[in-house]
Amino acid sequence: YLIVMKPKSEIASLKNLGPKSEAWLNAIGIYTRDDLQKIGAVGAFHLLKLRGYNPSLVLVYAIEGALRDVHWNELPPHIKAKLQREAAD
Repeated sequence: YLIVMKPKSEIASLKNLGPKSEAWLNAIGIYTRDDLQKIGAVGAFHLLKLRGYNPSLVLVYAIEGALRDVHWNELPPHIKAKLQREAAD
């Protein structure tokens, strides 16, 4: 028998991200801050949509905030606008 072990997820320990975000991100292969950093907030958003999830723009902000270690509401307006444009593409 082959036993496949999932990596331990650390997503819920990041700012702005809770159990639901963690479950969604784990479902697309994101388990660590490094995984998240590599794909980025918008990349994760697009992968989630491809997998049939319905992520909101707030999730994009939350992920970006997690990567910057700030509350998503503290992201500067120009960063939110950039994320919004990229998510729409």
